[in-house]
Amino acid sequence: MRVLALEPWHGGSHRRFLDDLVRHSAHDVRPVTMAARYWKWRMQGGAVTLAEKAREACADGWTPEVIFASDMVNVPAFLALTRDVFADVPVVLYFHENQLTYPLREGEDRDYTYAYLNILSALAADRVVFNSEFHRSEFFSALPDLLRRFPDYTHVGTLPALREKSSVLHLGLDLAGLDAARPLAEKRRVLEPGPPILLWNHRWEYDKDPEAFFRVVNRLDDSGHRFRLILAGQSFEETPPAFEKGFRRYAERVMHYGYAESFEAYASLLHRADIVVSTSKHEFFGIAMMEAIHCGCHPLLPNRLTYPELIPAQLHSPLLHAPVLYEDENDLFETLKRLLSGSDRRLPAEVLREIPAHLAWREHIAHYDALFSEAAGARGRSSGAATDEG
Repeated sequence: MRVLALEPWHGGSHRRFLDDLVRHSAHDVRPVTMAARYWKWRMQGGAVTLAEKAREACADGWTPEVIFASDMVNVPAFLALTRDVFADVPVVLYFHENQLTYPLREGEDRDYTYAYLNILSALAADRVVFNSEFHRSEFFSALPDLLRRFPDYTHVGTLPALREKSSVLHLGLDLAGLDAARPLAEKRRVLEPGPPILLWNHRWEYDKDPEAFFRVVNRLDDSGHRFRLILAGQSFEETPPAFEKGFRRYAERVMHYGYAESFEAYASLLHRADIVVSTSKHEFFGIAMMEAIHCGCHPLLPNRLTYPELIPAQLHSPLLHAPVLYEDENDLFETLKRLLSGSDRRLPAEVLREIPAHLAWREHIAHYDALFSEAAGARGRSSGAATDEG
């Protein structure tokens, strides 16, 4: 099949997801992308550029059977601008995140323009796919309140049909790429013995709550527990001050600080670490955590967001190892304290590797390929039925 993939924010996890999808899919996936900057302008005006680029991508006579669009695409605008060439092509809309429930900075008011763009795109799409069940549930729980903000014609009645065409499909993971960095990382571990390494591998932004992470780390340090740190992740215009404060305090114990310039370097950092911690206020999926778990890091995750969905039920209430899910900041501190002192055991590597194994792209891609085939087939059956009845 021929799949036209639209991504106006081709950076970070969006880029890795699309690049891996193109590489692993059995279908002919042709990406049309834009640089990852000015996200509001990408949602408002990106459709014009995407339409131009899509026409160029099809100039050689290649025609898509399915359009696969990310949540940052203004789908109605794109379809309006390309109705002469793509009017009959089914659209699958994939929600990495949404602008209705994405957490705001303290004191910031939500601009519902972008949330409504997400809704319009979902209404215009043939299929709507979320990257986790938590994400889908949160989105549909928030929709009625948003629609009732408007003075009339709120269209709350569209929600059942919208929910009916929605589904969940987790992201794929490049586990093979992570494994390639393992031998070199293990050699490095031998050359740098010392206390356990705590890993931060999330974006350096407010919604990941680095302040909470460093509060716990500081309590551990004040109580005399020994540890080292890997502080990895992408920073943007405003780096939370907690990182600079943390670096000044722990400089001699920081094994890495900042963005890893390649996937290989990033994977090596994960293999060197022992415990990975999330203090996130927001997580629609949690790809960084699943990657670290595959690389042998015992995870400590808040018992909320998407994490309970990703961790097998038998690990939620462990008897022979340290907990994986924690309830609050003090619970996180107490669990880390026991891990660092050795009174609690970390999960063995073979158990950890099983947690994300089903998301390996080599196997997981079959679900995406089936999604594209089903979407194209459904549109074809619908068109055929309409013709027969006529």
